Amino acid sequence: MTTTQAAPPPPPSDMPDVTDTGTIIGSIKLQHQPLEPASPILVTEDGNDTAMMQIDSNNNNAAAAVEEDEEEEEDALQTIEKLRSDDLSARVEAARKLPSIALALGPERTRDELLPFLSDGIDDEDEVLEAIAVSLGGLVPHVGGADYASSLLTPLELLLAVEESVVREKAAASVIAISQSLSGADYTHEFVGMIGRLANKEWFTARISACTLIAHAFPKMGPELRRTHLEYFAKLCKDDVPMVRRIASKNLGMLFYTVVDTLGAAVFFDKSNANYSLTLLDLYELLAGGDQPDSVRLHTTENCVCFGRAMALMLEQSSSSSTSLEKEEIMSRIDALVKRILPLIAATIDDRSWRVRWTAASKFADVVHAFKTLHGAMDALVPNYEKLLQDPEAEVRTAATYNLSEVAKTKAMVYPAGWSGAGSDSDNGMDIDDDDENKNTHRIPVAQRLVTRLVGLTEDDSVNVRAALAMVATELAPLLGKDASVSNLLPPMLLLLRDSSSEVRLNIISSLSLLNDVIGTDLLHQSLLPAILDLADDGKWRIRLAVIERIPLLAKQLGSDFFDDRLLGLCVGWLGDDISSIREAAAKNLQELTALLGTEWSVQNLFPRVRQVMEHPSYLRRMNAVQATALMATAMDVNSAQVEVLPILLEMHYDPVPNVRFNVAKGLGIVGTVFDRSVYQGQIVPILTLMENDPDRDVRYFASKTKELLSVAFEKST
Repeated sequence: MTTTQAAPPPPPSDMPDVTDTGTIIGSIKLQHQPLEPASPILVTEDGNDTAMMQIDSNNNNAAAAVEEDEEEEEDALQTIEKLRSDDLSARVEAARKLPSIALALGPERTRDELLPFLSDGIDDEDEVLEAIAVSLGGLVPHVGGADYASSLLTPLELLLAVEESVVREKAAASVIAISQSLSGADYTHEFVGMIGRLANKEWFTARISACTLIAHAFPKMGPELRRTHLEYFAKLCKDDVPMVRRIASKNLGMLFYTVVDTLGAAVFFDKSNANYSLTLLDLYELLAGGDQPDSVRLHTTENCVCFGRAMALMLEQSSSSSTSLEKEEIMSRIDALVKRILPLIAATIDDRSWRVRWTAASKFADVVHAFKTLHGAMDALVPNYEKLLQDPEAEVRTAATYNLSEVAKTKAMVYPAGWSGAGSDSDNGMDIDDDDENKNTHRIPVAQRLVTRLVGLTEDDSVNVRAALAMVATELAPLLGKDASVSNLLPPMLLLLRDSSSEVRLNIISSLSLLNDVIGTDLLHQSLLPAILDLADDGKWRIRLAVIERIPLLAKQLGSDFFDDRLLGLCVGWLGDDISSIREAAAKNLQELTALLGTEWSVQNLFPRVRQVMEHPSYLRRMNAVQATALMATAMDVNSAQVEVLPILLEMHYDPVPNVRFNVAKGLGIVGTVFDRSVYQGQIVPILTLMENDPDRDVRYFASKTKELLSVAFEKST
């Protein structure tokens, strides 16, 4: 029978077993500076006591420092212990405190023990890995500074390949932050080398992270590395996994802008860089193709924005640094790029996926602003934007409508819709000849062309489209001027004021200030007041509340002449609404109207109506009238408040309902400080004294509290 001898134990290693946190825990030593020796003390014959006091003080400081160090060590020990806890929340908490652990271990042990331990624990829960990824980004000072910052890339490289996207995003952010601290050699060998490894990993999650990092690393790469990593990126754009192509598409535009920002005109003229612009444009066409998944094509519009900004940057750089011959060549190259890019954005307008079209509609203002300085671009983009306004999907039309004013603000000149001399309406504007000066005389501002589409949008079947139009359409008024606003913008706005949806009417009322500034108030009064009166009786209390909140704005814009008997009655009538929030807002509304339109107007028009409410049989209405009266008094001049408001407010303390009486006490607390001491002592204090003896305990409480607060306020004023 054969016996098998046990294998001899492995020889002891000088390095600790970093797979066990107990190794770290058992040998932790704080890396604090030793205490400085106490300075010598000169002792005179009569200075023994002073010397002894100084010695005691030094001893106490030293003891306090040692105690503080021991506390820090204990905290670090507990945090390290939590890293191997079974409790998920404890491990997450410990991962967030990695800087404190690193501080306790010191730079060398952090590099040799803590970072390898973290690398071995990469199979933890996603929440823990996310916290580790974030913490690693702030450990550069704790590993020895910039000279050793590259050591942090080892665990982060593993995190960049995990399945959870949030962890990869946090790890990428930390890697990018750390890369700013790396020296030139470490940047090239460690950071850029890591990106190359990720781009060629078998598991697709690592390749996804490479798509994000290539654009960030490009500016500091050498020529050979740039070409190599551009090839990596091109390979990722053609990856078999759709998720990799999606992230590559997401970062393509940023990479193109980075290339242009880094190389400038060399993108066109340097032979070593000649393939950059064309290669990236080829990739853009590839990723925008109809055979790509929706998730990939969704980024076509964002990439278009980046490409437009990059070409505008090239145009700006060429105007300040190139010869006239180079300028012409750059303009020619840019025109060629524009003619290749614009059909791609036009294709998103007709895309089979409504999500792709929605993305184009929601970002179209960014597209227009990116291309507005490029020759012939606006004649292609504006007709395509008009197609989005007529999209079959209501969500797409709504997103496009929200961008209406921003598109119009480009102030570019385009051909009128349907003009036979423009290629824009016949073939999407891809073959426009702007050299014909006769044609250029027919150009109009974008706002003038888009305003003709408003009437159609006011008749849209979707309430959301009409509500979006009501929010932004009035912003066209300053762009159009008074005459064009009256003839083209005012009619659709009046239609929206009569819309069947309360939300549409409310939005148009809220946005009338710009239109009012351009065309004046006379043309709006006739249609605006009926719309407000309809909304004031709306069944949805939030609509009524929104109307109340907008009344002061209308008063500021339209003036006191806007308020007739019906609207004045409405403002006061809200004090009797069934909803308490409406009643409170109504009281504040009367205060703001008093402040905006003046004391005299308020005394003549508002206060008589509020006083009538004080005589209403319902105690709730009387109570709200008391609250409104007190607030209005704070917005009046002192003499008017003393003569007109204070006597009425004091008289209400005789009301038979305690709720009204204690609101009188609260109201006196609001207005009491408005008056001088003589009014306070002669009129307010006697009433509060009477109310302190009221049969109702709530009235007594608020009377005493108000009297106390006013007494303190007047004592401070003296």
